[in-house]
Amino acid sequence: MEKKKKMTQKETAARLWTYLKPHRFFVILSLLTAAATVAGTLYLPILMGKAIDHIIGPGQVHFTVIGKILLSGVAAAIVTGLAQWIMNICNNRITFHVTRDIRNRAIEKIEILPLKYVDGHSYGDVVSRVIADVDQFADGLLMGFTQFFTGVITILGTIGFMFSIHVWIALLVVCLTPISLFVARFIASHTYSMFRLQSETRGQETALTEEMMEGQKVVKAFGYEQRAQERFDEINERLRDCSLQATFYSSLTNPCTRFVNSIVYASVALSGALTALTGGLSVGQLTVLLSYANQYTKPFNEISGVVTELQNAFACAARIFELIDETPQTPEPADAKELVHVKGDVSLSHVKFSYEPEKKLIEDFNLQVKKGQRVAIVGPTGCGKTTIINLLMRFYDVNAGAIQVDGEDIRQVTRYSLRDSYGMVLQDTWLKTGTVRDNITLGSDVFTDEEIIHAAKEAHSYSFIKKMPKGLDTWITEDGAGMSQGQKQLLCITRVMLHVPAMLILDEATSSIDTRTEQKIQNAFAKLMEGRTSFIVAHRLSTIQNADTILVMKNGRIIEQGDHESLLAQDGFYAQLYNSQFANV
Repeated sequence: MEKKKKMTQKETAARLWTYLKPHRFFVILSLLTAAATVAGTLYLPILMGKAIDHIIGPGQVHFTVIGKILLSGVAAAIVTGLAQWIMNICNNRITFHVTRDIRNRAIEKIEILPLKYVDGHSYGDVVSRVIADVDQFADGLLMGFTQFFTGVITILGTIGFMFSIHVWIALLVVCLTPISLFVARFIASHTYSMFRLQSETRGQETALTEEMMEGQKVVKAFGYEQRAQERFDEINERLRDCSLQATFYSSLTNPCTRFVNSIVYASVALSGALTALTGGLSVGQLTVLLSYANQYTKPFNEISGVVTELQNAFACAARIFELIDETPQTPEPADAKELVHVKGDVSLSHVKFSYEPEKKLIEDFNLQVKKGQRVAIVGPTGCGKTTIINLLMRFYDVNAGAIQVDGEDIRQVTRYSLRDSYGMVLQDTWLKTGTVRDNITLGSDVFTDEEIIHAAKEAHSYSFIKKMPKGLDTWITEDGAGMSQGQKQLLCITRVMLHVPAMLILDEATSSIDTRTEQKIQNAFAKLMEGRTSFIVAHRLSTIQNADTILVMKNGRIIEQGDHESLLAQDGFYAQLYNSQFANV
């Protein structure tokens, strides 16, 4: 499988802008209010400097002028507070709308991703990208809007006001600025890759935790607890190491920037004091310059901290964007047809397929199935039985050849109409959180209770459904807690009995059911399969003896074909399989 190139920080930032565009009004408003906030904050030192200059000495304080200055200061503080409040509202709106849009886009992409992607990635890692990574990204984005913009504007505004007071002192500050920029760049360049590695390792840890939680019964049954703990410890150690490295470099931010800030402040204080002694500055102007020197350097400290958070945010954003950019399943043609009134003629012509190009599986597979035929597929594990089912349902597309239903290439019909034509009962049961009724009807309200009960009786599930606290209205969870595996499989069989599809796929449909109930269900299936094309995958050969055609597969090829009696008479691979199961009976 081709390994995709990881997104760079620049590509991530450019991609982020596409999500910010719909909210550009609030972005502009945020910038304007940030500018107003900074202007108000920087205007206050000027007022204070003027007030100081009007305090000449004992008995020479101009209280009237100072009072007016103080009133102006109060007004400026109120305007600044209001602007900051509006800015925070805008920033929160932008952040939460952007993260909502990204999550929606991610879920939309997951719904159209091919099964190849889902099978090749752990569920925990995908969940970590959509939940944890987006949360980390939201925190960084919010901090970026709240502190980064105001910090940049503060730096520009401060240096502008300093130039208006004294050009040479302002130039001195500008000359010292590259030191702060160098420190910030050094830290940023070292933290991005480490925060990305931290995010990826966190995803692996989430995946392992979910795997162990879902399979806790298997873990306990096979005594896997110690090995699971060792695997978790190994991932946790790697997470600790990369987190420590990321934290180490990010922790350099505060002391390094404070050191640079102290240099700038001391330089302004010394040069300003010497200039004031020569009469080039008033005491009030020196006070303003010192205040600006402090305000000028402070954003560098904040921005450096923000940069660290932004590195983490960009690393998380890159992972979610990589998910969003994954190649979706092959889109349906614009003129895709709807399968209606399906008869059930199925044809597989020269089908070639493999999950991985270097590992061949199915080569030149041919099969013609007429309406109403029951086709059984048998063979050793890994021979391609379930793969054929995946291809029939178009969970995967063939690499070559064609599959047709009623003469229509399934790639030229809608996936919904194709899959709606099949009823499936698999070895792995599928239930969702809801009532028993919802799980049988799949949420449809077109079926009456009488029809549901009739289907349940046909599937022999009604005997335990009626014993449940609320019968059909009993609430069950996604994993069917409190129900046996056999009961869960009977509910899935009831679902097919109720919907009565045009074609059937039974993949070890009775693997978890006792022998007596299985015989009854086989009789019900026989009645249901009358006149319907059916594909039956089974390891227990006793369940397929009445099939019209039995396909014996090995290494992705049909090596034998016929009914039960003719295959036994051939004394080939099928006969060996059959005799191996019944030799001691």
